[in-house]
Amino acid sequence: MGRNPSRRLARETRSKTERPLAAVVLAAGEGTRMKSRTAKVLHRAAGRSLVEHVVDSVLRAGAEPVVVVVGAQADAVERHLRDALPDTDLRFASQPERLGTADAVLRARRALGAERGRGRFTGDVLIVCGDVPALPASALRALVSKHRGGDAALSVLTAIVDDPRGYGRIVRGEGGGIRAIVEHGDASPAERKIHEVNSGTYCAGWPELLAALDKVKPDNTQGELYLTDAVRLLLGSGSRVNAVVHPDPEELVGVNTRRDLGSVGRTINRRTLCRLMDAGVTVIDPETTWVDVTVRVGRDSILHPGVTLEGRTKLGSGCVVRSGVRLHGVSAGRDVEFLDHTVATDSVVGDGAKIGPFAHLRPATVVGPECKVGNFVETKKTTLGRGSKASHLSYLGDAVLGSGVNVGAGTITCNYDGVRKHETRMGDGVFIGSDTQLVAPVRLGKGAYVAAGTTVTKDVPPGSLAISRASQRNIEGWVERRRNKSKKENG
Repeated sequence: MGRNPSRRLARETRSKTERPLAAVVLAAGEGTRMKSRTAKVLHRAAGRSLVEHVVDSVLRAGAEPVVVVVGAQADAVERHLRDALPDTDLRFASQPERLGTADAVLRARRALGAERGRGRFTGDVLIVCGDVPALPASALRALVSKHRGGDAALSVLTAIVDDPRGYGRIVRGEGGGIRAIVEHGDASPAERKIHEVNSGTYCAGWPELLAALDKVKPDNTQGELYLTDAVRLLLGSGSRVNAVVHPDPEELVGVNTRRDLGSVGRTINRRTLCRLMDAGVTVIDPETTWVDVTVRVGRDSILHPGVTLEGRTKLGSGCVVRSGVRLHGVSAGRDVEFLDHTVATDSVVGDGAKIGPFAHLRPATVVGPECKVGNFVETKKTTLGRGSKASHLSYLGDAVLGSGVNVGAGTITCNYDGVRKHETRMGDGVFIGSDTQLVAPVRLGKGAYVAAGTTVTKDVPPGSLAISRASQRNIEGWVERRRNKSKKENG
């Protein structure tokens, strides 16, 4: 894979600051309320795993290295992130027993103990939960900026929510400064009425935070080491702790259940669609249009209701995607039209091509410029040259078509002999009549014609007509005789 753009942005951001910035992502939880065999942070929303969203955000905020604290399915989480972000300085720390957020952060101590020969890490650290996929990099950059501008030992990202149940409360003193962060389970009735809550995202000076974490004791009803107790210790020592309020609470939602997963997916999708519309894309019905964060769509393109764009799909300018279309990993040029209910995966489509309705482009399909792949046509590992057409009811598998080829309705490339796949090749200007079977391997020369109803089992020379159907014979009176016979048999 190519160089990670998030990492490049991190380096550019970091080069503008004197103090280095790292990140610790807390991703050890199993997520029992998800009721899943898959670790919670590996569940997907808007085209990425939850933890990949989070790591991408901290990278875009300028943080590197990134230490991911893993526990449940640790090997799978590490393998997934290394595959997804191969050019990133990722480090992993293990938390085999979930003993609280403070314990999780302490597990990152060794990973940040020596930064590749440059001594112990002494900069600032972003601490983010691995199940908050909608958290934008802009919020993290604002947190870091206000943390450093406020000369604080620690800063916490907060939000004002209508229903604060389950969240730690931000308790402010006179003058509006933070007096304490109290976990929901330890909050008094008065504290539970507070609507400003802790998002679980922090920025802190790493040496100061470690000194406080070493003093944390499990003095709570759960018997765990809370990161919020480190905040209490910092406040008690006279250190400054800031709160940075984020204006959109939906972006700070952590995923604990499948309902949460659906909610954050909608939040990310809404943000993605707004970005596209601001860039000149028409989205006719944002409520029914789903676009992964990894998708790119060119200016003046139109997305109709019920469209799903997934993976590394990239559409050029002026494309039209009609209702019910699903594209995954598709690269399309300019002015391409995908008609209703087309499905395409890992395919390339050239400028001005028209696909569908009800077409199916399977992986390794390459559709050239100005081509037509129409109603109920299926392709697989097939290349169509410029201006070629397969307008309806055909299957083209393991085929190479030149330019200007016309494929009639009902054409099938018989590419599989039960053991191996074989290739069909058609030269420029080949014309295939309807209801034709091309039994691969077979080659059709430039300008060859195939008569309707033909089964082609051997090569066709250029400019030749291939025909294999039997001569027609009409049997007069056959229908009447058959009817009389049937009457006798039925009494």
